[in-house]
Amino acid sequence: MPKRSKFVNTAKEGRADLARLRRVSDAEIGRTAPEELPLLPDNFWKHAKVVVPTTKEAISFRVDADVLEWFRAGGPRYQSRMNAVLRTFVEEMARPARPRRPRKSA
Repeated sequence: MPKRSKFVNTAKEGRADLARLRRVSDAEIGRTAPEELPLLPDNFWKHAKVVVPTTKEAISFRVDADVLEWFRAGGPRYQSRMNAVLRTFVEEMARPARPRRPRKSA
C-alpha cells in the first residue's frame, strides 16, 4: 500500500489548495500514486469526462458477513466500491427493458 502524503488535507469547501499542490514534487506524486498507474494504456484519459461527485448520505444497513469481508479485503474505500456496485445495479434497472426475442424451438 502506498505511503500517505505528508501534507494535511487543508482544502476548504471542496476547493483544492493550489499552493500546496504546487509544492508537491514529482517524487511525492510517484510515491503516492497507485501501483496500477504505469499499467494504464496511453489513451486511457483520451475520452475522460469530469464527473461531479454526488452528495452521499450516511446510513446504517446490515449486510452478510462474507460480503462485507470480501469488500474489506480489497483495502481502503471498500464502502465506495460497495456504492459503485449498487449504483451500477440501479442504472441497469433504470434502463428501458429490451424486447425479448422469441426462442427457437428445437
